[in-house]
Amino acid sequence: MHMGRRRIRRTAALIGLYTFIALPAGLVAQRGPGTEKSSNMKLVYHVPLNGALPLQGTTECGVVCLGRRTSDIAIEQELSRPYAYVTHRLAPTGFHIMDMRDPNKAKVLWHWQIEDADIHRGAGALNPMYLKVNGKYYLTIAFQFTQGGPDVDLGAIVFDVTGLPDVTKIKEVGRIRATDTPGGFHESFSYKHSNGEALLVTTTTGAHANVYDIAKFVAGDPNQGLVGQIPLPAGANAGSIQIRGYHDFFIGYDPATHQDRFYGAGAGGYYIYDITNLKEPKLLTSLTGINGVQFGHTFTPTPDGHYAVTEVEYRTAPLRIFDLKPGLDGTVANTSRPIGAWTANAKNFSHNHQMRWPYVFVAAFDDGMQVFNMMDPTNPVTVAFYDTWDGPDGTLAVNETTFNGGWGIDVRNADGLIVLSDFTTGFWAFKMEGFDGWNGHDWGMPNISNAQDWDNGPEGAPKNKPVT
Repeated sequence: MHMGRRRIRRTAALIGLYTFIALPAGLVAQRGPGTEKSSNMKLVYHVPLNGALPLQGTTECGVVCLGRRTSDIAIEQELSRPYAYVTHRLAPTGFHIMDMRDPNKAKVLWHWQIEDADIHRGAGALNPMYLKVNGKYYLTIAFQFTQGGPDVDLGAIVFDVTGLPDVTKIKEVGRIRATDTPGGFHESFSYKHSNGEALLVTTTTGAHANVYDIAKFVAGDPNQGLVGQIPLPAGANAGSIQIRGYHDFFIGYDPATHQDRFYGAGAGGYYIYDITNLKEPKLLTSLTGINGVQFGHTFTPTPDGHYAVTEVEYRTAPLRIFDLKPGLDGTVANTSRPIGAWTANAKNFSHNHQMRWPYVFVAAFDDGMQVFNMMDPTNPVTVAFYDTWDGPDGTLAVNETTFNGGWGIDVRNADGLIVLSDFTTGFWAFKMEGFDGWNGHDWGMPNISNAQDWDNGPEGAPKNKPVT
């Protein structure tokens, strides 16, 4: 396993003992954001937002939460639209639109919070996504509200943000509700399908993901634009106590097979479906029975679909790297053994991440922004980092800081700008030396990432393919 700064650089096996020096009881090393950073990482912007505001009597995560409100982040890919979207969770919940038109200073362009914010219960706004449909730009915000307050069935709100930077032109288009699976959408993913549809794929509190055609939703479709569901495989919930459905996923086109592929992380592990026909998703292979993994958190493939980086959320858990090819080729029915692993710090664990082969950009709990190179998937190497949290070093040292530091991360392919959301310290943007943009062709890979080509569709997809 490769471990980043402050820890052992290499060990002999994927499974073994973590070794670190414990601080004396009651003594915690303090630091400020940017105290620990690599020389090849340049800070471009930092806006604190409101992540550090104290919460009155909140016991989310089982402890009293002081701050920790900033959640996920997304950046638009067109340089002519220099905007990022950052959600903030818990009451009062909402989101910020970040304006990066000034190369020297970012600012909050617009802030929104849900009506009657103080009486809503639960996590609130967790996940922003944006889509482009028929020349218009839409922002979707995924919500999770619980019993005891309103909007328990609210999954997402859709906004028209075409008119930015004129905030008077922002319009709420409508609200997606999931009355059959109350509890909202924890995560979502926007995807330009090979059939031409601009899709929002969401988690639910059931054993399936929902697929919405945003063009149909905007047009007032009585079914809210729901065009499909992607199930968990039968038996996936066996033994899983933390999660009963999907937690997160990636969707990408595979030019070699002409398949739209869904990479789902959830109960029992990780699953790959062919969703070319949205009415009939087909399970291609699974990654289950993995030591230390009862449920999958995040599942991110390489652009060619050969390897994948996975997360499972518990202390000391590394990001595990798997070879997907044997399962996809049918050589094995299921994959259970990783070929590599990486962690920023053996005390902590990493959260969301984005792939720009050979780099993986990571929002790491307690350790902020991290980048590792997985050119050799069996020996990933940390190449850059910037600590964004101002708290103590190590979640094991201070129990109530389990969830802090980096939450979400995104990359603008046109110029390589990296944006990160930190639970407490807000919005950050960076540039990594030598990384001035990304195109998969420069690395002998398909040009596939979480960034979508909304005008042309997936690279390699047959043109003029009829919509199904």
